[in-house]
Amino acid sequence: MSDRILYRLAALAGLAGGVLTLVAAARRAGLVPENAVTHALAPPATALLLLTLTALYLCQRRESGRLGLAGFVLNHLGLSGLFAIEFLTHAVLQYQDAAAREAVLTGPGRPYFLVVALVFLLGVVLFGAASWRAGVLPRGALALYVPGLCAAALRASAPEWLYLSGLVIGSAGVLWLSAALLRTADQLVPVRA
Repeated sequence: MSDRILYRLAALAGLAGGVLTLVAAARRAGLVPENAVTHALAPPATALLLLTLTALYLCQRRESGRLGLAGFVLNHLGLSGLFAIEFLTHAVLQYQDAAAREAVLTGPGRPYFLVVALVFLLGVVLFGAASWRAGVLPRGALALYVPGLCAAALRASAPEWLYLSGLVIGSAGVLWLSAALLRTADQLVPVRA
């Protein structure tokens, strides 16, 4: 498989992940019905973005340097943790009674959720700063991606409107970055290690 095809797949994964994240935000805001299908869309959205993030890092890894690597690793770990949380929330906890959900969310699961949020937040900031400095990715998209996903990372401590606004703004950044990756896939050749 060629690098061009891999970058195109990563871009398409980002477009799909961004759209699915918007659907999840709409569901949470009450604009889309809450049912098994709309709940099932949240975990794949996060999983798809792992591939996109990897391609975004690879297309700028020389220019983004060590800060880019640190941001990529933390952002990737944070997204992986969010995938686990989304899976738990939408495939397990929704079928538990309110007391059982509350026990998990405020008990032994709380420190894990907070660490994942902090790692994701730090990863988004570092990846965004390194990407801005590198100048390879569209800066307008980064200006949406970073503040949007930072607000989304604060889910546990932010008001619902801020969290949902962050998801929408961050998703717009992801969609823009993915579209740019798709348009320039022919020119993006990863550096061989």
